[in-house]
Amino acid sequence: MLRGKKIAVTMPAYYAGKTVQRMWDTIPHDVVDTVIFVDDCSKDDGFEKAQTLGMVAYQNEKNLNYGGNVKRCLQLALDSGADVIVLLHPDCQYSPAMVPAMAAMLIGTPYDLCLASRTSGSGTIGTGMPIWKYLPNRIITAIMGACMGIRHTEFHTGYRAYTRRALEIIPFHDLANNFIFDNEALVACLEKGLQTCEVTCPTIYEEDSSSIPFSKSVKYGLQCFRLSWGFLKKRLTGQIKPPA
Repeated sequence: MLRGKKIAVTMPAYYAGKTVQRMWDTIPHDVVDTVIFVDDCSKDDGFEKAQTLGMVAYQNEKNLNYGGNVKRCLQLALDSGADVIVLLHPDCQYSPAMVPAMAAMLIGTPYDLCLASRTSGSGTIGTGMPIWKYLPNRIITAIMGACMGIRHTEFHTGYRAYTRRALEIIPFHDLANNFIFDNEALVACLEKGLQTCEVTCPTIYEEDSSSIPFSKSVKYGLQCFRLSWGFLKKRLTGQIKPPA
């Protein structure tokens, strides 16, 4: 708990058996009230390990894809009574040490969504992000920021924190089931007049870290352009509410 608010960490898992122990060991349990692990029909032992560790563990009967699994994670966190819901991938790419900072950014402030940026500060220097991912990340982020009228150093991080209010306002169950879900949720927040913020997050790319294949990365990039252009048109026609 932080400042009287219940904090839930949700982990959309897919073949996380090799990393779930390390994630559990580095979560700040003095702040986090519950850890929800949802395995998306993997064939490894991640679900069993999560149960043994004491996580609130679930396993999907069929693969829901990334966005579908995140939706279930977020709903389970809401059902648990959490005030702040942190989305943290269990592959050890992102540091759980940022959970208190991200949660603090959303308590007693105007913000309802916090992004953990891999490219601010020293960013990805020395962490192994391939150049074919780093450069498009920066370029697409710049274009998205211009279209949305907000400034962030990265829009593509999977490490995010939401207030309960945000998830109760946006229709997140209606969003895509693939990797564009996170940015669709961001746009949904902006369309409702909610404000966003970010923190710098150290990241490490290892053999066990998950990564989108190149072909899916290209598709994702095109989806980001389409999403941003749609938002820009709404801005230009006065359909977007001012921040709450």
